[in-house]
Amino acid sequence: MEAWFAGRVAFVTGAGDGIGRAGARLFARRGARVVATDVRAEAAAETAALIVAAGGEAIGLACDVTDDASVAGAIAAAVDRYGGLHHAFNNAGVTLPGDESWDERVARRTMDVNLFGVMNCLRHQVPRILAAGGGAIVNTASLAGFVTSRAIANPAYSASKHGVIGLTKVAAIQNAAKGLRVNAICPGATMTAMVREVMESSPEARRTLEQLSPMGRVAEPEEMAEAAVWLCSDMASFVNAHALVLDGGALAE
Repeated sequence: MEAWFAGRVAFVTGAGDGIGRAGARLFARRGARVVATDVRAEAAAETAALIVAAGGEAIGLACDVTDDASVAGAIAAAVDRYGGLHHAFNNAGVTLPGDESWDERVARRTMDVNLFGVMNCLRHQVPRILAAGGGAIVNTASLAGFVTSRAIANPAYSASKHGVIGLTKVAAIQNAAKGLRVNAICPGATMTAMVREVMESSPEARRTLEQLSPMGRVAEPEEMAEAAVWLCSDMASFVNAHALVLDGGALAE
């Protein structure tokens, strides 16, 4: 265990798999007590069990980020269990079939999870973190929060991730003088369950995703987690209101 976060508590949404699970496990390896949350209670519990089996301290909680009461309850439970909250990684998000066709139902669900879900989390996390003396929050946006292409031309997803970057900046500016930093990571194609499913659908889909980056590959969730956890650490103490692009160079092309 490394002691980056000794005595601190980290709250992670979407921790049931992918980037969220990688982030929760890395927080624990760096010394944090972790509250791993997911809309799927069993997946959150599994992540917590993996952390405990590796010698860390964690609990798994069900949390639906689209439900303000669910978010408030999970954060209250985290504080009750560990005495405070210092860091949050708001990672829960979706990309839904049908978004490319401008389907209204799909768009509303996408915005509810990706954008309003982050807003719900920030609303309840900020006062708790300030009460604990300050800390840092990282939100998961996306490369699609900066640019689009034929491969990622989904209107609601792109709009939601642009919005996450905006929320990040507002929360950062409002709380900068109070000891709370807020940043975002903006992943390119990353090997989550969703991306793996797309890649396995056809050789063409695999090539398209691999070629999004000039590095010619898809990132691993752990690569995204390293950036998020670093942004929460004291080593990033002067990084604030920043949207960190993690795309293997795609944005430069």
